[in-house]
Amino acid sequence: MQRLRTRAQFEAVMAGGTTVSRTEHFALHRAALHAASNPVPAAAPTGGSPADQATGPRSQRSAALFAVQGEPWLGAIVPKRWARRAVTRNAIKRQIYTVSLDFEATLPAAAHVVRLRAGFDKSQFHSATSPALKQAVRAELQRLFAGVRR
Repeated sequence: MQRLRTRAQFEAVMAGGTTVSRTEHFALHRAALHAASNPVPAAAPTGGSPADQATGPRSQRSAALFAVQGEPWLGAIVPKRWARRAVTRNAIKRQIYTVSLDFEATLPAAAHVVRLRAGFDKSQFHSATSPALKQAVRAELQRLFAGVRR
């Protein structure tokens, strides 16, 4: 399984994808690789001065967003809004990537993003990385991946 790394990859999945599974705290979005990997055409020269023509890294967008097309891609979005502490965000991301490996064979060859869409109750989980929080996150992620529609 490949991981999403760039902002453009995440944006392509979130903009062109559909929500394929949802739980109380998480949503799983999917975008087809062939549609998301089409390169954005560079701006055509207008014949003006060289300063008017597109230059720089954005002008040559011919490289595909998803170079490997035969396997699933996965990314995780854990906003500060729902997990204030970095240690909590990192623990949740580690759980996302670990649980996804168990379901790698069932995921289609597409780009996926797991997004935290609600916070966990602080009164129930006192520590940022408590075993109870990790267990709750893991159980919910297993339900999320098990509920994926093909």
